[in-house]
Amino acid sequence: MTPMTAGITRAGEGIEGVRWNILGQTYIPKQLTESSLSWHATFPPGTFVPPHIHPTQDEFLYILQGQLTAVLDGQESVAEPGDTIRLPRGQPHGLFNRSDADVKCFFWVSPARRLYDLFWALHNLGPQANPADVVAISAKHEVDFLPPPDAE
Repeated sequence: MTPMTAGITRAGEGIEGVRWNILGQTYIPKQLTESSLSWHATFPPGTFVPPHIHPTQDEFLYILQGQLTAVLDGQESVAEPGDTIRLPRGQPHGLFNRSDADVKCFFWVSPARRLYDLFWALHNLGPQANPADVVAISAKHEVDFLPPPDAE
């Protein structure tokens, strides 16, 4: 992994011009080192990240715009602009935009581990993506999706 260089990653731009479409959400990576990865995310209305676990990473979100529902260990809470969501490694969580407006937030994980590679693997899969394939790809990159509540 290349060491981080000093500089500014401009609004709307990603490192090396990268911009991912992750199952209907836009992720723009802002920084990548072995110790952390950060990205700006836009969740259009109705989009979500199903409940999952990062067994090897701590994850954080800072809400910039809109309301994002976080499901943490089965309990729902709504985060608004200025709020930070803290997700310790091993903590089951899901993220949902249940509003009628975009949610914009800033994510970071520590350490970076394989998440950058996962986003490349999921980029442009689109709504026709087979959920089982997404789950299998994610597991290979250290993100474990949980079964839907009605499947238990």
